[in-house]
Amino acid sequence: MSHTHHDATYWTRRHSESVVLDIGEDVGALVLYTTAELFGHEIEVSPLGNGAWRTHSAVLERSCNNRVFYAAVYPELSAGEYQVHVDGSPRFTVHPGQVAEVRLVTAGRSTGLAEAAPPHP
Repeated sequence: MSHTHHDATYWTRRHSESVVLDIGEDVGALVLYTTAELFGHEIEVSPLGNGAWRTHSAVLERSCNNRVFYAAVYPELSAGEYQVHVDGSPRFTVHPGQVAEVRLVTAGRSTGLAEAAPPHP
Protein backbone atom coordinates (compact mmCIF):
# COMPACT_ATOMS: atom_id res chain seq x y z
CA MET A 1 0.00 0.00 0.00
CA SER A 2 1.45 3.37 -0.95
CA HIS A 3 1.25 6.56 1.03
CA THR A 4 -0.13 9.57 -0.84
CA HIS A 5 0.83 13.13 0.02
CA HIS A 6 -1.80 15.84 -0.31
CA ASP A 7 -1.79 19.62 -0.24
CA ALA A 8 -2.68 21.38 3.03
CA THR A 9 -6.36 21.90 2.11
CA TYR A 10 -6.90 18.15 1.90
CA TRP A 11 -6.88 17.88 5.70
CA THR A 12 -9.30 20.76 6.36
CA ARG A 13 -11.89 20.55 3.58
CA ARG A 14 -15.07 18.49 3.41
CA HIS A 15 -14.66 15.35 1.28
CA SER A 16 -17.56 14.44 -0.99
CA GLU A 17 -15.58 12.40 -3.52
CA SER A 18 -15.70 8.62 -3.74
CA VAL A 19 -13.12 6.49 -1.98
CA VAL A 20 -11.40 3.72 -3.95
CA LEU A 21 -11.24 0.43 -2.05
CA ASP A 22 -8.88 -2.39 -2.98
CA ILE A 23 -10.94 -5.38 -1.82
CA GLY A 24 -11.15 -8.87 -3.21
CA GLU A 25 -10.32 -12.52 -2.61
CA ASP A 26 -8.58 -12.17 0.79
CA VAL A 27 -8.75 -8.43 1.29
CA GLY A 28 -11.45 -6.22 2.79
CA ALA A 29 -11.71 -2.65 4.03
CA LEU A 30 -12.78 -0.67 7.10
CA VAL A 31 -14.77 2.53 7.52
CA LEU A 32 -14.26 3.85 11.06
CA TYR A 33 -16.93 6.41 12.00
CA THR A 34 -15.97 8.89 14.73
CA THR A 35 -17.14 12.11 16.31
CA ALA A 36 -16.10 15.55 15.10
CA GLU A 37 -13.67 15.71 18.05
CA LEU A 38 -11.33 13.33 16.20
CA PHE A 39 -11.35 15.31 12.93
CA GLY A 40 -7.76 15.67 11.74
CA HIS A 41 -6.37 12.82 13.85
CA GLU A 42 -4.83 9.61 12.56
CA ILE A 43 -6.07 6.38 14.12
CA GLU A 44 -4.10 3.14 14.01
CA VAL A 45 -5.43 -0.39 13.60
CA SER A 46 -3.56 -3.70 13.79
CA PRO A 47 -4.29 -7.40 13.45
CA LEU A 48 -5.03 -9.10 16.78
CA GLY A 49 -1.87 -10.68 18.13
CA ASN A 50 0.38 -8.52 15.96
CA GLY A 51 0.40 -5.05 17.53
CA ALA A 52 3.82 -4.40 15.97
CA TRP A 53 2.21 -4.15 12.50
CA ARG A 54 -0.01 -1.09 12.44
CA THR A 55 -1.55 1.04 9.76
CA HIS A 56 -3.21 4.41 10.17
CA SER A 57 -5.74 6.63 8.45
CA ALA A 58 -6.81 10.23 9.04
CA VAL A 59 -10.30 11.12 10.25
CA LEU A 60 -11.74 13.44 7.62
CA GLU A 61 -14.98 15.35 7.34
CA ARG A 62 -17.03 13.63 4.67
CA SER A 63 -20.42 14.18 3.08
CA CYS A 64 -22.79 11.83 1.29
CA ASN A 65 -26.49 12.22 0.45
CA ASN A 66 -26.60 15.65 2.15
CA ARG A 67 -25.24 14.13 5.38
CA VAL A 68 -21.99 15.21 7.05
CA PHE A 69 -19.99 12.70 9.08
CA TYR A 70 -16.42 12.01 10.25
CA ALA A 71 -14.62 8.85 9.24
CA ALA A 72 -11.26 7.22 8.61
CA VAL A 73 -11.10 4.78 5.71
CA TYR A 74 -8.72 1.82 5.53
CA PRO A 75 -9.09 0.77 1.87
CA GLU A 76 -7.04 -2.45 1.95
CA LEU A 77 -6.81 -4.77 4.98
CA SER A 78 -6.08 -8.48 4.88
CA ALA A 79 -9.01 -10.58 6.08
CA GLY A 80 -8.87 -11.28 9.81
CA GLU A 81 -9.47 -9.96 13.32
CA TYR A 82 -8.26 -6.44 14.16
CA GLN A 83 -8.27 -3.90 16.94
CA VAL A 84 -8.45 -0.11 16.90
CA HIS A 85 -5.74 1.56 18.98
CA VAL A 86 -7.81 3.99 21.05
CA ASP A 87 -9.33 3.81 24.52
CA GLY A 88 -11.19 0.55 24.87
CA SER A 89 -9.39 -1.03 21.89
CA PRO A 90 -12.53 -1.93 19.92
CA ARG A 91 -12.20 -5.07 17.83
CA PHE A 92 -13.61 -5.83 14.41
CA THR A 93 -13.47 -8.46 11.68
CA VAL A 94 -12.45 -7.86 8.08
CA HIS A 95 -14.07 -10.32 5.68
CA PRO A 96 -12.73 -10.89 2.15
CA GLY A 97 -14.39 -8.66 -0.43
CA GLN A 98 -16.41 -6.77 2.21
CA VAL A 99 -16.33 -3.47 4.05
CA ALA A 100 -16.40 -3.55 7.85
CA GLU A 101 -18.01 -0.55 9.56
CA VAL A 102 -17.14 0.44 13.13
CA ARG A 103 -18.57 3.33 15.14
CA LEU A 104 -16.05 4.72 17.59
CA VAL A 105 -17.89 6.19 20.55
CA THR A 106 -14.93 7.16 22.73
CA ALA A 107 -12.93 10.28 22.07
CA GLY A 108 -10.06 9.50 24.45
CA ARG A 109 -6.40 9.79 23.61
CA SER A 110 -4.14 6.79 23.29
CA THR A 111 -0.85 5.75 21.75
CA GLY A 112 -2.60 5.03 18.46
CA LEU A 113 -4.05 8.50 18.06
CA ALA A 114 -2.04 11.28 16.47
CA GLU A 115 -3.00 14.54 14.87
CA ALA A 116 -2.72 14.40 11.09
CA ALA A 117 -0.63 17.12 9.56
CA PRO A 118 -0.20 18.30 6.01
CA PRO A 119 2.97 16.99 4.33
CA HIS A 120 6.16 18.98 4.44
CA PRO A 121 6.84 21.03 1.28
